[in-house]
Amino acid sequence: MSTYLLVHGAWHSGRAWDRVVPLLTAAGHRVFAPSLTGYGDKAGLLGPGVGLDTHVDDVVGLITEEDLTDVVLVGHSYAGLVVSGVVNRVPDRIAQLVYLDAMVPVDGEAATDIMPLTQVLIDLAARSDTPWRIPPLPELPPPGGLFGVTDPADVAWLRTLVSDQPALCLQQPVHLDNPAARAVPRTHIHCVGSEPEGFERRPVPAVQPNGTPAQVWELETGHDCMITKPAELTQLLVKLG
Repeated sequence: MSTYLLVHGAWHSGRAWDRVVPLLTAAGHRVFAPSLTGYGDKAGLLGPGVGLDTHVDDVVGLITEEDLTDVVLVGHSYAGLVVSGVVNRVPDRIAQLVYLDAMVPVDGEAATDIMPLTQVLIDLAARSDTPWRIPPLPELPPPGGLFGVTDPADVAWLRTLVSDQPALCLQQPVHLDNPAARAVPRTHIHCVGSEPEGFERRPVPAVQPNGTPAQVWELETGHDCMITKPAELTQLLVKLG
């Protein structure tokens, strides 16, 4: 049995994993898929002071409160920053770090450094009455869809769980100054085949921080693969666990 901690990306909530959690559980694993501060059941806590540090604290708090060890820590999209900050804080509790179509930072980087589009969104929000609130990205024509989801029923369901993103989450830098964190194995899962025009993914270095060869897998699907390909994603995660 492995312990999986699934961390959702920007604008989403823990419900984004609703199709993956039962599959991992049925395979005999322990699974946590919390909503970060400001989303889902914690939407009432949304405010201009909610940032990346808040979300790192959320996940570290869950790990320590539940006394989790040997965790397979999965970060989707923006949560690549979150899980990077978490492993920097509690590397002894993490067995595997999984970047799921995620932002992969180096020390001192924010989301705006990794994906310049986020600065455009911040600038647009700054012209509104609530400059700290960034609304979800619009649905694009296929194959872009809504976060890579194109099936009408799935899009309708996804709309029920996405909400505004605090700008500070995208502006705060992640701190990666703990040498012990480099020993944690990392895996990258890329969603391919539906990338928006002009999208450029940061290359994965051939060697992991722990000195072993990079582990990179691909899923042919849109960005929100936990919605579009839950069974295939679960199979990959079980291999890693």
